[in-house]
Amino acid sequence: MLLPIYLYGQPVLRKVAEDVPSDYPELPQLAENMFATMDKASGVGLAAPQVGLALRMFVVDGDALSDDYPECAGFKRCMINPEILSESEDTDVKDEGCLSIPGIYEPVKRPKWIEMKYLDENLVEHTERIEGFAARMTLHEYDHLDGKMFIDHVSPIRKQLIKSKLSSILKGKVNTSYKSKAIR
Repeated sequence: MLLPIYLYGQPVLRKVAEDVPSDYPELPQLAENMFATMDKASGVGLAAPQVGLALRMFVVDGDALSDDYPECAGFKRCMINPEILSESEDTDVKDEGCLSIPGIYEPVKRPKWIEMKYLDENLVEHTERIEGFAARMTLHEYDHLDGKMFIDHVSPIRKQLIKSKLSSILKGKVNTSYKSKAIR
């Protein structure tokens, strides 16, 4: 089932999400719905707050980016109650976008690698070192669980330059090719 993607301005996007309880009903189905919603929207990641749920859960699938970023080949994960164990001091800067902030892309500095601990949709625990663009995707979605968005990482001058676009999203003056939920 496709879920509506909540757009910039929706309060759930700024909440710190709560841990997913082990008895959460139909967790594998929620993961499947999130993957389907992300795919339909041509995204590479989607966090539960983006579909209106203040839960510490996200999905990522970087396979479509594997020609440019080989580390993304086969990188399809559902991460529940993730925890960053460590991250590199080395960073790089690349443009990021977000399904909740359509049409805006800005450069963001992120660590080159991270080590994560998380549960998959079957509640099996994993610890994994994630590198390159796969780490960037993971950190982008992880931010959503803490009520942060990629625009929080851009410089004040860049924020000023995108202010009118953000205002348009807040006013519901944005078109998406996917089912979305703006504040109106």
